[in-house]
Amino acid sequence: MRTAERTIIGIIVAGVLSTSLLVLSFVPPAKALPSFHSFIRGGSNHPNTMSADEQPYEPLNGMKLIIDGWFHERGELWPGQAMSLEVEKVLDHHRSKYQDVLVFKSKNHGNVLVLDGVIQVTERDEHAYQEMIAHLPLYAHPDPKKVLVIGGGDGGVLREIARHPGVEEIVICELDADVIDVSKKYLPSLAKGYDDPRVKVHIMDGAKFMDDNQSSFDVIITDSSDPIGPAGVLFETPFYKAMHGALREGGIVCTQGECMWLHTDIIKPLMDSIRQFYTTAGYAYTTIPTYPSGQIGFIIATKGRGECNKPARKPSDDVQKQLKYYTSELHEASFVLPAFAKRAILGE
Repeated sequence: MRTAERTIIGIIVAGVLSTSLLVLSFVPPAKALPSFHSFIRGGSNHPNTMSADEQPYEPLNGMKLIIDGWFHERGELWPGQAMSLEVEKVLDHHRSKYQDVLVFKSKNHGNVLVLDGVIQVTERDEHAYQEMIAHLPLYAHPDPKKVLVIGGGDGGVLREIARHPGVEEIVICELDADVIDVSKKYLPSLAKGYDDPRVKVHIMDGAKFMDDNQSSFDVIITDSSDPIGPAGVLFETPFYKAMHGALREGGIVCTQGECMWLHTDIIKPLMDSIRQFYTTAGYAYTTIPTYPSGQIGFIIATKGRGECNKPARKPSDDVQKQLKYYTSELHEASFVLPAFAKRAILGE
């Protein structure tokens, strides 16, 4: 769920996958896209999405990123920096239909899920991301009944949505069933989200599902891949229009919003673009040690209602005791940006 190349791609999202994989059908732009098949959060650069000028696709082998007992996440997407975790034991490594899947037990961060060479989840700090991407939109909404999750195959977002007793239906669109399977086996504290009877799982194209379910959801949460190369469509206007169409009046969308320390030049144009058809668009963030620069943001946009920087509801005492990161106070604070980010993203 990280970084991006500022590219405009012709056509639209054909589907959104796993914790986050994106499948696209697109017309290449005049200038060839760079090949970033390695080190994309949950991404996949398949041969049928490559321009003629790119090198043939060579599947990434996650095991090659383990050197001298350490897993190394490094790449062009966060130049000059890297994240390394000490490996105790490799629990699973295989290639799914869509991506390289690696799960290992780490020395200090519990079990770790890696997709195409990029850390998706560690048991130690996952709550900082899962709680915020779910509860920022859900507690900003006065009475959410129907919630859609695009991606999020590990189940962590489902777990957090399930804490809201007023939600009547939780729908997840996840294309890579392997992500669900390994999460249920090796990340049970996240995958228990699938146990809630309100959850309906669709192994299918998320964009098509939204097209078929217009004006259906109070909240849409996109736990998605990095907008790199062909996946750049995810950070462009058509995808946000697709979510807008699937929202009910008064609804809220929340998507991962990249890193303010690395990608303000990507975030601001998107914010400017979606303000043309969403009623409001805001930016919040969380801190999480195993994501680049220890931070990741959220773009939160609304349809026919005001901003989301103040919660409309608060967790019950019982729920708050279960949470490790989110509080009502932190909800408001997460929208308060450092001066440099406020200028760069909001133009203030």
